[in-house]
Amino acid sequence: MKAGEQLFDAGSLKPLGARPRTGDPLVCAEGAVHGHRVVAAVTDFRLLGELIATAAERAVRERLPLLVVAVSGGAGTQEVTVSPTQLARAAQALGELDREGILTLAVISDPPYGEGVASIAGLFDVIVAESGSGSDWDSELPDGSRTAEYLRERGLVDVLRPRAELRDTLARLLATAAVPASPAVRAEGTGAPSARAPLIRDPAELPESAVKETVRRARHLGRPTTLDYFGRLFTGFEELRGDRGGSDCPSIVGGPARLDGVPVMVLGHQKGHPGEAPRERGFGTTTPAGHRKAARLLRLAGKLGLPVITLVDTPGTFPGLETGEQGQGQAVVIAESIRLMTGLPVPVVTLVTGEGGSGGALALAVADRVLVCANCVYSVISPEGCAALLWDDAATAPGTAEALRIDAGALLRLGIADAVVPEPADGAHTDPALAADYVHAALASVLDELRPMPVADLVAARYDRFRAYGAVESFMNATEEAMQS
Repeated sequence: MKAGEQLFDAGSLKPLGARPRTGDPLVCAEGAVHGHRVVAAVTDFRLLGELIATAAERAVRERLPLLVVAVSGGAGTQEVTVSPTQLARAAQALGELDREGILTLAVISDPPYGEGVASIAGLFDVIVAESGSGSDWDSELPDGSRTAEYLRERGLVDVLRPRAELRDTLARLLATAAVPASPAVRAEGTGAPSARAPLIRDPAELPESAVKETVRRARHLGRPTTLDYFGRLFTGFEELRGDRGGSDCPSIVGGPARLDGVPVMVLGHQKGHPGEAPRERGFGTTTPAGHRKAARLLRLAGKLGLPVITLVDTPGTFPGLETGEQGQGQAVVIAESIRLMTGLPVPVVTLVTGEGGSGGALALAVADRVLVCANCVYSVISPEGCAALLWDDAATAPGTAEALRIDAGALLRLGIADAVVPEPADGAHTDPALAADYVHAALASVLDELRPMPVADLVAARYDRFRAYGAVESFMNATEEAMQS
């Protein structure tokens, strides 16, 4: 109980109903974490379904997030057959919170951790684990396999923090459930962009540049990455890890944050910088686990009503044997992501910041507005791959790049992009701060445009947008115009 009470503002916990007898395992209460009100269920020994269900029902009535602090989990053997049925009651109550769009958080602390995930904690939107929690009581299991660290590496835990940092972490997560500011009102001190450069919607306004130079700039190793933009543009970003299925792809990063005070869900491809072992990120190539993680975050955004911002920078999907065995070779996870984004009941904005490679890019780019940076590329295949496929000659790649129509101007003419975000004259890598200001201005402007729209209108317009790409006549006309230019 002491571990749980440390997470809440002093004096804020108010038990629901009669205070339990000394030694009882769980307290249901209303409380606050840095001023954010919650309904809390705090355990000392095991999870009891009846009391969690009671807390969940109170959370629905009060429209407050549910926070469960679990020192352990699983069924109590002394309760015999009634015990596992209590978990069913708790799962049923959590389903009601999902339907009502109410955030659920689980904090797992010492002692043994494994039962918490095996039981009810795995159904929560976000799982936060205390560093070092868990145990190795079963000598038949590999060393460390029951620790929070081990499970986070395998995509079963979102956030891992020492006890002293748990409270601040929870406050950042709870802030995503707060009522967003209206588009006309900006929170003070959120770092409003200083460079209000207009979006470019006319290809004629773009500076002339050879496509091969655009490709070079799009791939420059010093170009700002997704995490660079997250750090400069957003406040309160909390990265959520894992696909909850046993894996975590480091090439996809995302989590809740705020843009000028507005809660959003941000996610994108992460290539890494030369000094940050980009190879460990797969240079931004995505695995099935990455797409599953992205889909989990997208569903959470839909549940909480958070606008989604995706940043695309990937050469494509990871081409290994393992990904094919997991279904990506048949584009199953990509198709599922596309279908999910098509019907997502929140505004969706995509920005291609560098490379937009084929299905790996499209899986995060089914949006209400698709923006592209001035020195980005977006294509079905890389110029080198196309040259090798058609002519078996890498020397033809520059000419192939021109023919593929993958630069910002061509994307505008084809209607793939809605607008172009300007960059510093010689590329975003030459002035990352100015590039971030341009991106900030663009995202804030487009988000303000989309947020007031009714959900039904958003989803219908998104469907119509992508449905129009299959219209042969419009495609041929756009292609002819692009070729003539």
